[in-house]
Amino acid sequence: MDVKDFCSAMESEMTSWKAKMYDAMRKIDKLGTAEKEKMLMNIQDLNMLVDDMAKRVEQLRTECPSDWSPIKKELEQGSIDMRGKYEETMEYVGKAAPVSVPG
Repeated sequence: MDVKDFCSAMESEMTSWKAKMYDAMRKIDKLGTAEKEKMLMNIQDLNMLVDDMAKRVEQLRTECPSDWSPIKKELEQGSIDMRGKYEETMEYVGKAAPVSVPG
């Protein structure tokens, strides 16, 4: 896979994650203040991961390094980290409001 194809794939993944974050925030907004506060660090972590990954994709696109494998590994690890943090957050949302927050 060349860097251009990889960047396109990562951009698609970032778009998907941003949509998931939007949906998660809508569900979290329906929770009480105490529940929101417990999840604040997870949400901040998720937003930082999305932003960092978007910057790295942009770096690949604009700098086009000859050896981009380190950035590729960082992005792949970021995707794994984001998935874990997202699942942890959504699990908590489900426990905090299993009936009132659908989906």
